[in-house]
Amino acid sequence: MGAHFEFHVADTKRAKDFYAMVLGWSFQKMPGVDYHLVISDGIGGDNPLTGALITRNAAPHAAGSGPRGAIMTFTVQDVDKTYAKALSNGGAEALPPTDFPGIGRVAYCEDGEGNIFGMIERPKEDA
Repeated sequence: MGAHFEFHVADTKRAKDFYAMVLGWSFQKMPGVDYHLVISDGIGGDNPLTGALITRNAAPHAAGSGPRGAIMTFTVQDVDKTYAKALSNGGAEALPPTDFPGIGRVAYCEDGEGNIFGMIERPKEDA
């Protein structure tokens, strides 16, 4: 069974640039609608996860107002470097890089569009 996520954004170009820089995603625009499918080597497999950016239909939450909705967490090679890259590309701190014993190093970042996403670096013994 697969799953699909959507990040609702006000500025599609800015959001695409942000996720391309931070997570290495590219996008495929669906014809006739402002809907951009995520293209990534890290999304798919036996239990495919697909994603998209879609135009927000309401005002975004204020920056720093805490989690809203589900938080998608993506595996990265280095949480600290990826988190720094997110902050330097318009992201905002939601949870600084934190070690969770037996789980890994985790951080949450706001994408500048009102969405919070997570990143995780698995413990070295899991690699």
